[in-house]
Amino acid sequence: MKMINIADGPQNVSAVIQGCMRMPGLTKEAAAKVIRTAFDNGVNFFDHATCYGENGAAETRFAEAFPLTGINREDIFIQSKCGLCFDRNEFDWTKENILSSVDDSLRRLNIEYLDTLLLHRPDVLYDPEEVAEAFDTLEKEGKVRYFGVSNLVPMQIELLKKYVKQPLVINQVQLSLEQSQLIDQALYMNNKTTEFSVNRDGNALDYCRLKDITIQAWSPLQVGMFGGTFIDNPDFPELNKSLAELADRENVTKTAIAIAWILRHPAKMQAIIGTMNPAHIEDACAASEVKLSHHDWYALYLAAGKYLP
Repeated sequence: MKMINIADGPQNVSAVIQGCMRMPGLTKEAAAKVIRTAFDNGVNFFDHATCYGENGAAETRFAEAFPLTGINREDIFIQSKCGLCFDRNEFDWTKENILSSVDDSLRRLNIEYLDTLLLHRPDVLYDPEEVAEAFDTLEKEGKVRYFGVSNLVPMQIELLKKYVKQPLVINQVQLSLEQSQLIDQALYMNNKTTEFSVNRDGNALDYCRLKDITIQAWSPLQVGMFGGTFIDNPDFPELNKSLAELADRENVTKTAIAIAWILRHPAKMQAIIGTMNPAHIEDACAASEVKLSHHDWYALYLAAGKYLP
């Protein structure tokens, strides 16, 4: 497994992250197999959120399953996110909610600290001074070691940084071969003939690279937000043909090639996989060993239906 060091954050973490959003649908034995399979394939980073499952059910199931794996807590990195309160139909970054959310996550996960806490999507009513107070409390009490954000544009991060003294070390955003605007919007700068020229994220990738903030890519196989995977999707024949050709060459699956496309980027991103199928976890983890050339990367990009202006 390819390992990376997050600037001012966790060191020697896996480039592939095991997402736990779908874990509530598993028995504790099946969940333990997911965790153990990921770990045995080099994954030491597990991603949660307070909104994954009713009443944080993903965190609860993880805690029930973890003792069955034989893995030491100190050998993995556990990340959770807070701020999405679907029960109240709100996004909430108040000090009160951040502190209570972390306490709830620690209780459900049955751990003493989170390695990383991310603020989950922007609360458009938030007070950055309240966030700063919450982070100070969590750091002082040893409940959170590192902090970051999810789905934030650069100016939102800059506003937070004005008040928050802890480094913001991660920005978790959507990225895939199909949803590639994080990377490619700059190609179409000042081009009024295409929607690709619309800047939808405020140059988040370049900003994060300049500020040493690690990008975590969610839904690396996804079409849109909820369109399912592009793997073996008849709407993407050229992409699947290119994926298959490279998969045959590298002796891996198309899934591995699609994730390797993200890991090939020099920004040293992490890719979050969400599958609960142990065989698919093994397939995805193989991406870490794939060596895509500059030409391979562009060939996949073009096969996904993009073009060069």
